[in-house]
Amino acid sequence: MADLLIGGKWVASSSGERRDCINPADGSVVATVDEASADDARAAVDAARAAFPVWSATAVAERAAALDSIADLLGRDREQLARIETLDTGKTLAESHIDIDDVISVFRYYANLARTQADRVVDVGNPEVISRVVAEPAGVCVMIAPWNYPLLQISWKVAPALAAGCTMVLKPSEVTPLSTIEFAKLMSEAGVPDGVVNLVQGSGAAVGGALTDNPDVDLISFTGGLATGQKISEVAAKHVTRVLVELGGKNPHIVFADALADDQAFANSVDQVLTGVFLHSGQVCSAGTRLIIEESVADDFVDALVTAAEQIVMGPGLDPASRTGPLVSEAQLRKMQEFVRVGVEEGAALVAGGRQPDDEELASGFFFLPTIFDHCDQSMRLIREETFGPILTVERFSSEAEALELGNDTEYGLAAGVRTFDAAKAERMARGLRHGTVWVNDFGYYTPAAEWGGFGRSGNGRELGPTGLSEYQELKHIWNNTAAPAAGWFSG
Repeated sequence: MADLLIGGKWVASSSGERRDCINPADGSVVATVDEASADDARAAVDAARAAFPVWSATAVAERAAALDSIADLLGRDREQLARIETLDTGKTLAESHIDIDDVISVFRYYANLARTQADRVVDVGNPEVISRVVAEPAGVCVMIAPWNYPLLQISWKVAPALAAGCTMVLKPSEVTPLSTIEFAKLMSEAGVPDGVVNLVQGSGAAVGGALTDNPDVDLISFTGGLATGQKISEVAAKHVTRVLVELGGKNPHIVFADALADDQAFANSVDQVLTGVFLHSGQVCSAGTRLIIEESVADDFVDALVTAAEQIVMGPGLDPASRTGPLVSEAQLRKMQEFVRVGVEEGAALVAGGRQPDDEELASGFFFLPTIFDHCDQSMRLIREETFGPILTVERFSSEAEALELGNDTEYGLAAGVRTFDAAKAERMARGLRHGTVWVNDFGYYTPAAEWGGFGRSGNGRELGPTGLSEYQELKHIWNNTAAPAAGWFSG
């Protein structure tokens, strides 16, 4: 079957290349898909450019209706899509169901937001002048998504771009393309015109330049690693192409002693810290990988974390008993092993995990035990670098000022968590932390109506919320003098 969508037609790769998609739970081949070439990528951009005049001129009500239709079809195929996402990424089926539900919510949100868009009228003090600021579609967009949340992350880009009137080329990660292929089919079924959405999967080396170093592309939205994001930004700069990048994080989860005041609060905090770092085996850009804990309660809290982490049930995502699944690939597994080696070498105390599980039934998959390093400090790579796996580091503080300093001592700034029942302290910390999202006495949640993005090297621009729509729009000022007077500068 042909797996590339270009100009409304499903076609095979012009190079004939294909790639196996691997189930990370057991190493088996789930599917084999076309691997696009640079020529395919350029053809997809050309198709999006050809479709832009029609889709950009389509009435907002019609575009919003298309988004609602997509949401309906996602709901219809929820079970199938969730299963595909689990087979492709390794995450539990429960997580995949949540992802699909969130994708539906994103499309509903932008369908409704698009219907409320209105021109902004500017009072210039002259009743004969009608001055308006109007939002128009940015143009042809390239959207590059990561492997950890394939369908969710691409939806954050596609929904507002469709609502704005943009056309696009999607490039899912070559590691996890399957749900995006199905998603593209649903958008065609929903009535999105040919050429508005195009899909090419392949490695960055194969198609990256054709997509990003292209004067016919008006905007690039990328979610992924820092080095790739920097390269995309450099390449796009020569065309002055707009670039939105979300480049990960090294996210602190700060726990004050007062948040552990009783047994229930203590247990809730343990649960939140574990969930914040080990959900989806830590393969989350906003994972709370840095526990920053008040010194007076640190030993007892870390002991409780170790006990709870060792009880986490690992297994294939399709097994209802599994609470967390494998890493996405063998390369990711080797990366975790290297971080553990470095952490031990640097003097951090390995108190949990740090290896593959002993269970022979998991031996063929890319499983790695929930891992905790105690007594870490800012000199360590474990603290400075994004591990993107099930590794929690522990740092300690003695004062609020020290906690804030540690929380901000990172080149990233995507997300942070604070646990305290002191409302004034919580507000001071939330306002002082230089991170795009701050959770207080919770962790990991988001809403389509609130902006998502980071400070520092976590990227630029925002997804979700009203700003997530405006990122895919250009603002135009229209000045209409109904009196049509002479300028009077060189005459009279």
